[in-house]
Amino acid sequence: MENRNFLCFYGVIFYCLFFYPIPKICAQDKIVLRGKVLKSVSNTPIEDVLIRVISDQTIFTYTNKSGFFSLELRSKTTFKIEVSVKDFISQVFKILPSNKESFYLGTILMFQKQDALIYSNILKLSEDELLDNDIGGANAITGLLQSSKDVFIRTAAFNFGQARFKIRGYDSREGTILINGVKMNKIQTGRPQWSNWGGLNDVLRNLTFSNGIAPTIVSFGSVLGTTNFKTRASEYRPGSGVSLAASNGSYKGRIMVSHFTGIVKNDWAFAFSMSSRFAKEGAVDGTFYKAYSVFVSAEKMINKQHSVNLTAIYAFNRRGKSSANTQEVFDLKGGRYNSYWGNQEGEKRNSRVKEVKEPLLLFNHYWKMNKNASLNSSLSYQFGHISSSRLGYANVNSPDPSYYKYLPSSALRYDDFSETYKLIEAFKEDGQLNWKDLYATNNLTNTSSYYLYEDRNEDRQLTFNTVFNTTISSKLNFNIGLSYRNLESLNFALVLDDLGGGGFFDVDSFEEGDTAQSDLNNRDRVVTVGDPFSYNYRINFAEVELFFQSTYRLRKWEWVGSFRYNQTSYQRTGFYKNGKYPNSSFGAGTKESFKNGSVKLNTLYKFSGRHLLYGNLAFIARVPVLKNMYSNIRVSSEVISKIRSESIKTIDLTYQYRAPRIKSKITGYYTIFSNGTENSFVYAEGLGGDSSDFIAQSVTDIEKKHKGIELGVDIELTAEFSMSIVAAIGQYTYNNNPNLFIESDLFNDGDSDFGTVYLKNYKIGGTPQRAYSLGINYKNPAYWWVALNGNFLTHHYLSVSPLLRTNNFYLDADGIPFVNTTTGNEITQEQVSSLLKQERFEDLVLVNLVGGKSWKLRDNYLGLFFSLNNLLGKTFKTGGFEQSRKANYIELLEDKSLTKPLFGPKYWLKNGTSYYVILSYRF
Repeated sequence: MENRNFLCFYGVIFYCLFFYPIPKICAQDKIVLRGKVLKSVSNTPIEDVLIRVISDQTIFTYTNKSGFFSLELRSKTTFKIEVSVKDFISQVFKILPSNKESFYLGTILMFQKQDALIYSNILKLSEDELLDNDIGGANAITGLLQSSKDVFIRTAAFNFGQARFKIRGYDSREGTILINGVKMNKIQTGRPQWSNWGGLNDVLRNLTFSNGIAPTIVSFGSVLGTTNFKTRASEYRPGSGVSLAASNGSYKGRIMVSHFTGIVKNDWAFAFSMSSRFAKEGAVDGTFYKAYSVFVSAEKMINKQHSVNLTAIYAFNRRGKSSANTQEVFDLKGGRYNSYWGNQEGEKRNSRVKEVKEPLLLFNHYWKMNKNASLNSSLSYQFGHISSSRLGYANVNSPDPSYYKYLPSSALRYDDFSETYKLIEAFKEDGQLNWKDLYATNNLTNTSSYYLYEDRNEDRQLTFNTVFNTTISSKLNFNIGLSYRNLESLNFALVLDDLGGGGFFDVDSFEEGDTAQSDLNNRDRVVTVGDPFSYNYRINFAEVELFFQSTYRLRKWEWVGSFRYNQTSYQRTGFYKNGKYPNSSFGAGTKESFKNGSVKLNTLYKFSGRHLLYGNLAFIARVPVLKNMYSNIRVSSEVISKIRSESIKTIDLTYQYRAPRIKSKITGYYTIFSNGTENSFVYAEGLGGDSSDFIAQSVTDIEKKHKGIELGVDIELTAEFSMSIVAAIGQYTYNNNPNLFIESDLFNDGDSDFGTVYLKNYKIGGTPQRAYSLGINYKNPAYWWVALNGNFLTHHYLSVSPLLRTNNFYLDADGIPFVNTTTGNEITQEQVSSLLKQERFEDLVLVNLVGGKSWKLRDNYLGLFFSLNNLLGKTFKTGGFEQSRKANYIELLEDKSLTKPLFGPKYWLKNGTSYYVILSYRF
């Protein structure tokens, strides 16, 4: 039914776009002006440049994505044409009378204003918005720049992004990120690893961005758009710069230095940049931050046709992570509390540390074959590691200071008020990791009962990409792309610190006999600092992708058709013979292969330069990301049952109004994600009645529906004042009841299928589904500006647990529904639904202020930029999830009946007002 509605909906739009009668505009005496507008430094096109007749405000047009424009005039008299766009110096041309019916003005170069240059690299996503803090992190907006000319994108990135707003509710894997045409999304998760180029704002300001499924010449993309960063050394404006930044976010300070030579002797060009970001402690207690980045780009112009460029990026990032906490913990310790750290010899030591060190080398060849054809090819190699540390323990109590047994609620459930008071006072006064006790326990047991280890991922990835562009005529052009990616990924646990215990047995302390062995080929092995243990495997991945796109333009119409075919293979090779999975853990597993095709259709109808109508349609098929391929990838090569390619069907329709003083856009969209798979690991009590175990759960055949409306209006009130109005009204829900499989010793293969997960119509958590913004902007001719935004975000929901929404939740071990202990009757659907009601977060009001000032000092420029976010100082939830510990009705009802539930939802919070200040000097 959904497919039928989907096709009918697009059929109506297709009819309106292609067959509805269109009024014709006739003129007895007319000429047509054509031309192309480029940036003076990089020779790249500028979109949305206003071309207008000075004497007649009703005659104007805008450039398209390629920088081209066409303007029809109704007379052949003398007139003046103004070419203008924000942040560039306007130009005026006088056109003399002629008998020609068509004028080609050639290429018009636009020179950027100096004050705009100072800030062009500042209004990007701040590092706070790029931290991937597991479930609660900011995978909200993938490269959607705050400096975008689109008022909706700009507002969503800067103002809504603080509340982890996701455009159209899409995950960040739906955005394609490229550097010089090379795809940067990680194969394991599908998401970009922003830390691989973090801190390099100066060299990442030259980019092209296509929103949603709009066409782009470098990639087929996905539904959240495509961002292609360009690092050609010759395209950077010559000069040098240094900037200092201060913040109370994830890092406290940043130093950045850059130098660009432009084209120098022997037709070489060079670009250099480096930065350091640091914090002894960030916005959350115990979260240190240490990062530095180095960028080098060198380009040689061999001749007018050929140019080669080499780019090297080394970005090191090491930071302490923060914990998600229950409401009880936040009530006791406040929003800055983090259970991952504790004092050790007077220093805060964080047990959860993420480290990213993956250098990147890119080689690019640019071949301008003739004025109508080009071939751009890329070869990249990336290597290094990503690691995340944590505490391990065996046959001892949990070291987590916020573990439920250490909280007041554990005593309160027995009405032990004396013990409750002691726990309250103890947790308030300390409540942190006790490193000293961990060492003491190890000394007592004469082994590493507690130890620090990291989950380590070492990748070596080779990527080749080539794109051929050709213009057949003024109406027709083609883009053909071919890419190949090959990944070898090693994954293992590594002992970092034995905490004075001298090592430990590499066995599972919760199991016995052979099932306890991590490696049956090396039983009862003692491991110590520097040894891999627990799991050890390799993934080999290969992908070939072909991309084809054709654009056909008429005076009123534009059509773009795109096609992608890719062939992908995965294979896992295990190096340990795990005791739980002796037949599937060791050696090479089966090679899993997928073949998928995808298509896009984009249309544009130009009623006039003022009124435009866009229609976009896509059917996308893709392979599941690596982390969702295997049921328990660390210890088994078994692929999830019924795994298959995911599919996306999406459509959107946009009406755009562009006038010299008013620019507005309204978009309606509808997207269905099908055949999705999600994996997670939980400890659950109440499995099959009253059993408990640590399980791997796989939810398959997930279908999600995303629909809504986006509105963006930018109004120039006067030469100094402007106003923006933005609204995002969405609804993101589960659209079916998927299936759940679990991996556990308690259940054999037949019982591991937990059946239907009743998720249909539950809201998708992790983002506000509705957001509104009103902004007032003032720009003074004396080179200072300020902007104030008020934002209202609503319909933000807690992420729900699939396990709690299976038949296991209400059925006892004998398959009969649980009995209500109060009434003695079987529990009803109404009681189950009431207990599993999805939590909606409080509506949120955010007020933000940004501004800046620039000064000219001889031929140099000094700039100051600041942002103050959440001026009202509100502490609010940015995300959260249900715990699956209490996995059936009786267990969960008992827990929720407590004054302070032991296993309530866990949340991430954002605290108070944040600031960001940058002082930059360019010379």
